Amino acid sequence: MALNHQIREGDNPLITEEREKATFSTEALADELYGPTFAKRRRELSAAVLKMPELLDPYPHVFMDRPTKVANSMRKTVAVMEGASEIADITNRDEMGHLVCEAFGDDGFPLSIHFVMFLPAIQGQADDEQAEEWVHKAIQLQFIGTYAQTELGHGTNLRALETTATYDKNTQEFVLNTPTVSAYKWWPGNLGKTANVVVANAQLYIDGKNYGPHNFFVRIRDEETHQPMPGITVGDIGPKFGLNTNDNGFLKFDHVRIPRRSMLMRHSKVSPEGTYSPPVHPKLSYGAMIFVRATMIRMLAHSLLKASTIAIRYSCIRKQGEITRGAGEVKILDYQTQQHRLFTAMARGFAYWLVGQEIKQIYERIAEDVKQGNVDQLADLHALLSGMKSVVSFDAGKGIEQCRMACGGHGYSHASGLPEIYAVEVAGCTYEGENMVMLQQQARYLVKGVQKLAKGEELTSMLKYLGNNSNRRFRFAEAGSKIEDTLIQAMEYIARTTIQRVSARLDSLKESGLSDEDAWNENAVELTRASRTHTRLWIAVCFKDRVNRIQDPKIRAALQDILHLHLCYEVIDMSQYLLEGGYATGAQIAQVKDVLYKLLAKIRPNAVSYVDAYEVSDTELRSVLGRRDGNVYDNLLKWAQSNPLNNVEVLPAVEKHLMPMMKSAKSKL
Repeated sequence: MALNHQIREGDNPLITEEREKATFSTEALADELYGPTFAKRRRELSAAVLKMPELLDPYPHVFMDRPTKVANSMRKTVAVMEGASEIADITNRDEMGHLVCEAFGDDGFPLSIHFVMFLPAIQGQADDEQAEEWVHKAIQLQFIGTYAQTELGHGTNLRALETTATYDKNTQEFVLNTPTVSAYKWWPGNLGKTANVVVANAQLYIDGKNYGPHNFFVRIRDEETHQPMPGITVGDIGPKFGLNTNDNGFLKFDHVRIPRRSMLMRHSKVSPEGTYSPPVHPKLSYGAMIFVRATMIRMLAHSLLKASTIAIRYSCIRKQGEITRGAGEVKILDYQTQQHRLFTAMARGFAYWLVGQEIKQIYERIAEDVKQGNVDQLADLHALLSGMKSVVSFDAGKGIEQCRMACGGHGYSHASGLPEIYAVEVAGCTYEGENMVMLQQQARYLVKGVQKLAKGEELTSMLKYLGNNSNRRFRFAEAGSKIEDTLIQAMEYIARTTIQRVSARLDSLKESGLSDEDAWNENAVELTRASRTHTRLWIAVCFKDRVNRIQDPKIRAALQDILHLHLCYEVIDMSQYLLEGGYATGAQIAQVKDVLYKLLAKIRPNAVSYVDAYEVSDTELRSVLGRRDGNVYDNLLKWAQSNPLNNVEVLPAVEKHLMPMMKSAKSKL
């Protein structure tokens, strides 16, 4: 019996012969990646969607203009929400998330921000009375909400947001106002035409004093007519690099009055008399953002693994050139350069996916602690997610682009599915905190760790390695050494010395007379590098621990190959730090490269089986190149022929403009 459960009759023989090489059960690996119960439910949901034509696009969505895309997505939204209860547990976030992926792919779900940001914001920041009023209605979709924070002139710097909420004691109302053009809310997803309520972030003013940004529940469209409410100006911001099914919007408040109890008051409160009560921790109001960053890691990993699936499958269909003269053309996946591009991207994808699951559990544990009033680990979580969001979004984007380029010219076509995956994924480098800002937020946490160490104070478990000065020599390939341990020790050395060096330089700049702010700015590039090294170390350690907990020895061995490839790639990529500090020699780095190249060859027979185990359906993948059956070329031709431009042989514009031009040119001869 074949170990790869994706083998079917009628598949391209080139893809079938790859699947027959599997040395592990792809179904067992899927169970490890998703959990056995959810892996089974994913397959059931994918099969159910195929039997519900109302959830499918009438023709490839990339051929639709933007109004048609938006209308099609709204049609499918109703179909999903009406049909979900028949095939899915609508209270299960993972099941509903998979159902949405099947129906909408990457380009946008009209209720995404409602469920991912708006609902968590009111669940986490509304007090019990407010939650009783709003949460059930939000879950039942009695209204559709979004989260309006970013403005035309300000994004990550929340303290500089210009929208104001001024408390009027006489009427016990807040007056929301957009004082300048740059204060327009700008970019919130599903704001333009879909949402009729928002959680709006605005500067709270009481008696002329600014208490900083706070969140307010505001109705922006009439619940009967969907027309904008008095004082509200709202619309769509226009086409974007990607996500064009999503109606990202703009919003202006013109002295809009809302009741006092419309301010979310679980953590901060304003009494009827105008007395302000602050939260016990300043980061508590960032709950929705922290939740999204925790969720993002798996979303970004998912995008990278989808791109890896497409590129690896296609690389087993595409033949080009000879390795041995006269032996005939070979699959492009047989070239080491192709393996290096794709297997390292896949390895990062698996690392980010499994680490993302760990982060989800960490977030849920700390969120529960916060509900009980324990905020001790909130700063650790905020720092971790700031670094993770930045590193994973950037490196996943690079990996997806490598997958696109590895597919040659066809990768540039929307038929590959890769342009859309890339355009959606790289948005993650900006939303929920611009990456350079996020890296510096984590850097502040790391610098404080070095300062604590110098004072002899105890470090959190995440930073304990900063005190390990005994790790001074690369022990790679020494007798008795384990490859994963020695590589992680090298990454510890890189992170520790980079953070210590950048902290020392910061102190030196201050001692030279620079202000704290100027010293920080003069050191900012090195600070972001320190954040990256720390985050990449944390990912590596977490990935190793997760893989080594796997009970099935064959699956553990399969993922250990991926783990070792990932660690080798990371160490080689940061090897300049090892050489600069004298921790390793050039010869030792060459040894790591040799191990990496051997791992590429070892992984090669199982390459298709690894991505098959991730189990992304053709419906979700939306890729001709990455089709499960490998029948690429016939379907690529069919896809091109379905292009609306081919509905007529001679375009009206050709008749109107080009043909007269050519006739005129001939008449002049």
